[in-house]
Amino acid sequence: MNSMSVFFKDLVASFKKPKVIIPILVVLFIPVLYSGMFLTAFWDPYGKMNELPVAVVNEDKGAEYEGKSLQVGKDLVDELKNNDDFSWTFVSREEANKGTETNKYYMTIVIPEDFSEKATTLMDENPQPSKLVFEPNEGYNFLAAQIGGTAVKEIKSKVSAKVTEAYTETLFDQVEKISGGLSDAGTGAGTINEGAAKLDDGALKLKENLAKLVNGTGELKDGIVPLEKGAGTLSQGAGELHNGASTLSNGLKQLAAAEGQLETGAVKAHEGSVQLHSGLQSSLEGTGKLNAGLAASEQGSANLVTGLESSVAGSTKVAAGAKSVADGLEQLTKASPELAQNESVQKLLAASKAVAQGSEQLNQGQQQLLQGSKDLHVAQQQLVQGSEQLVQGQQKLVQGASDLTSGQEQLAGGLKQFGVKLNEAAAGGQSLAAGAGKIDDGAKQLQGGMGQLSGGVKTLAAGSKQLDNGAGELKEGMDKLTEGSGELATKLNDAADETSSVKKTDALVNMYAQPIEIDEQKVSEVPNYGTGFSPYFLSLGLFVGALISTLVVPLHGSSVPGASGWNRFVSRSLAFTGMGLVQSLLAVLLTLYGLGLEVKSIPMFYLFSFITSLCYMFIIQALVTWLDNPGRFIAILLLIFQLTTSAGTFPIELIPNWMKVFNPLLPMTYSVSGYKAIVSTGDFSHAWQQMGVLAGFAVVFLAITLGYFMTHKENKEVSLEVSMNA
Repeated sequence: MNSMSVFFKDLVASFKKPKVIIPILVVLFIPVLYSGMFLTAFWDPYGKMNELPVAVVNEDKGAEYEGKSLQVGKDLVDELKNNDDFSWTFVSREEANKGTETNKYYMTIVIPEDFSEKATTLMDENPQPSKLVFEPNEGYNFLAAQIGGTAVKEIKSKVSAKVTEAYTETLFDQVEKISGGLSDAGTGAGTINEGAAKLDDGALKLKENLAKLVNGTGELKDGIVPLEKGAGTLSQGAGELHNGASTLSNGLKQLAAAEGQLETGAVKAHEGSVQLHSGLQSSLEGTGKLNAGLAASEQGSANLVTGLESSVAGSTKVAAGAKSVADGLEQLTKASPELAQNESVQKLLAASKAVAQGSEQLNQGQQQLLQGSKDLHVAQQQLVQGSEQLVQGQQKLVQGASDLTSGQEQLAGGLKQFGVKLNEAAAGGQSLAAGAGKIDDGAKQLQGGMGQLSGGVKTLAAGSKQLDNGAGELKEGMDKLTEGSGELATKLNDAADETSSVKKTDALVNMYAQPIEIDEQKVSEVPNYGTGFSPYFLSLGLFVGALISTLVVPLHGSSVPGASGWNRFVSRSLAFTGMGLVQSLLAVLLTLYGLGLEVKSIPMFYLFSFITSLCYMFIIQALVTWLDNPGRFIAILLLIFQLTTSAGTFPIELIPNWMKVFNPLLPMTYSVSGYKAIVSTGDFSHAWQQMGVLAGFAVVFLAITLGYFMTHKENKEVSLEVSMNA
């Protein structure tokens, strides 16, 4: 039996029964209704965004910025009034809340009261960004809330540009001020450079003079050493002078006492000479006393000479030491003019010279006193000799009594004068002892002062060396300052020239506010949502149409008695092929001419739609032919998996990893990808590849259906009504 005759007989039998043909005609329009309704609803949803009600609440109070009134909230409202992205409604806060509660508004945009104020904190240490409050009514419509979020980001960009314009205008005003300030700073830096050059010269002179100070303090330090030694020698000599003067003073006191006795004896001798003749024995006794007094006087004068010699030696050393001190200080001041200007050093030099002069005068006076004491001692020796001669010539006293009386008168006068001089010498000895004590004290103080002076000079030497080093560093720093200030002046003047060339213009301000413009160059441009979703909804509609076709087209039997399994296979497969052809043709006509879908190739669009529909028909035919209603359930599960894994809506990378495994295993993956190539990209080689995969699916499942008919030989005529009821 011919398989084609079986097919046509089954087809004629179907058209003779209205209850069968009407459902078949309805099923033919299922893909058109399914995909057409979805695509019509979502063809261009953003084209009617201006009908989406959005509440706007402006609570901004404005602010002052650089002397200008900043009303960012008002500017934003004015911007929105000229914008038809949404159906903007400008209301109070209370009206916005009430409208959101009653689902009057899909979202609310609130401009806070400190919106402008925070916009002025850009130059603060802690700037605070202005906040635009976005309150989407997600419970009313989540997608509308998401769309609103995108719109708010665009609004943010526009507001930011407006605020940046205000900042930029102020900034350019400041640049003009900065330019003048830089010019003044350049002039000031030039003056600094000139002053730095003078400071550099001064630092050089300071370095040279400090070098001299270092040399002078070195020489002073060396000169202090002999001076310090001389001060020690002076102190030692002053001590010896003090001891000698004390000894001299004691000897003079004894000599004065002895002279008094001598004077008394001389008076008595004079008186006795008068009574010489009557009292020779008394004369002899007086002579004895005279000898004793003369011996004591001689001993005192000898002690006086010894003390004066020691005193003269000490005063000589003192004079030499004082002169050495004065000469050393004078050399020191000559070596260091800076030290010579020191008031303390001048006083010390004057005092040392005065001490040297006084010590020299004292030495000369002591030498004269020593010479007088020696003459006195010689005279006393002669006197002793005379008294001895007197003793020897007592026998001649009687004969020379008159001469003796006269001589005794002269002796008494001489002794009286000697007593006066001796008393003066005793007073001078006391004064000498007191002066020597003061010299001793002064010499000790001088020695201590010289020790302190030596320590100070050492400190001065170390400090002057440090000053010299510091002056070297100062010189280097001044060199760098001179160089740096010159460079600073040059750079500031250059900066002033450059900043003076910056002129504020509207075009420049706008460029700073919006420095980047996006030049969107779309690859395979998709004009609207409908075009983007058409591959997904066409695949979905054709699959649903194939699934429903199994409810109205017999799957197993034939109206021709005795039809073989092959005849029935061909008849049923041709029936589903016809259904697929008509469904795909109607879907293409609707999308191309009803919705105005633009594709890269209309013939490829027809062919691909037919292959896609045929693939789905043969897959579902195999499932339902073998399993009946469980097969339809499996087809529904297959549809569900394809809806989530075919990358028709969201990219495949965004779905869970375990779902990605099904992507290459399901046919809708290839139908969606092929449709995208034909509708948007124009990659026909890719479309042919996807078409080959779909054809492969169709051949495999058609072979599975053939297996059923080859294994089920019986031909049970099943009416279309029964098939539909099943």
